[in-house]
Amino acid sequence: MISKDTTFLGYRRENGRVGVRNHVIILPLDDLSNTACEAVAHNIKGTMAIQHPYGRLQFGADLDLHFRTLIGAGSNPNVAAVVVIGIEDGWTKKVVDGIAATGKPVVGFGIEGHGDHETIMKASKAAREFVQIASEKKREVCNIKELWVSTKCGESDTTSGCGSNPTVGNVFDKLHPLGSTLVFGETTELTGGEDIVAARCANDTVRDQFMAMFNRYQDVINQHKTSDLSDSQPTKGNIAGGLTTIEEKALGNIQKIGKKCTVDGVLDKAETPDHPGLWFMDSSSAAAEMVTLCAAAGYVVHLFPTGQGNIIGNPILPVIKMSANPRTVRLMHEHIDFDCSALLQRDINLDEAGDQCIELMLKTADGRLTAAEVLGHREFVMTRLYESA
Repeated sequence: MISKDTTFLGYRRENGRVGVRNHVIILPLDDLSNTACEAVAHNIKGTMAIQHPYGRLQFGADLDLHFRTLIGAGSNPNVAAVVVIGIEDGWTKKVVDGIAATGKPVVGFGIEGHGDHETIMKASKAAREFVQIASEKKREVCNIKELWVSTKCGESDTTSGCGSNPTVGNVFDKLHPLGSTLVFGETTELTGGEDIVAARCANDTVRDQFMAMFNRYQDVINQHKTSDLSDSQPTKGNIAGGLTTIEEKALGNIQKIGKKCTVDGVLDKAETPDHPGLWFMDSSSAAAEMVTLCAAAGYVVHLFPTGQGNIIGNPILPVIKMSANPRTVRLMHEHIDFDCSALLQRDINLDEAGDQCIELMLKTADGRLTAAEVLGHREFVMTRLYESA
């Protein structure tokens, strides 16, 4: 059982935030810079290149989100240092400056006017220095309230809403009173249950912000003349797992915020919260997109319930996957960190399932690798709002 005195071993960063990993990342500003980043990561052991396919000719809100995601990823407390590589100097510097505001080591290189060879050489020298700096960093005792925890579910079935999702809800109910910073999202998968979330909002201001975010999504559906989401919400896998309507899926999804938590704030995509509590972040229900947004928002551990089985990981944010479906645990055991099927078999109760999940979460925070980390799952997927110019 956790209390206000519970601790874990984390890396305290220059801005006071605490991470549970000590990554040195090579971050491409755009799709054209992926190859150079991979070359640097190949040259310098202990670094990790994070590839993505975007970064040219975005504009408006889409460009703002692009920068917010990259800056947030580099600023995440799980990251010790960053080398940014971009095709153009100007946009590269914007990301470098954003990350530098945290105080952590960061440097950027533009490829135009230099070419791959010179850029890779200079970036490799910087990355080597950063790895050595990061290797000197030691874990220290940190209070449980400094552990930022995010959640999203995927490949849900009936066991999700009855088992693994309520287990996360129990964890959140125990973390929330301790002053933790928590987040949930998946705007599409609240459809039909949005009134329940609205009723859980801490005050009228938060409630109005939440409904504005939810209604913004509904406007997108109406704008594109989509009468329903039958090919995506619920998914074919959800239906095979016994979820026949988006309302059923929403009710299961909402179990992740527990029975006692209030929704204390609302975030747009990849925004960082400015005070403790449970936050709602507007986000896609696509697994890799949402987890990437959580990493960009500054969360350091992610709880991921799955029913039918999901293999998601993330390069920055350790993803703890749990399932209450004994068939999934048996057939996809290498992907499941926490088997909570005993809850539905009535061998343990919800409090016990939550405590077991917390115990594993703290072990992960202390350095235990998740299944996704061991298997090399590093899905990093940027959210796009609309097509490029």
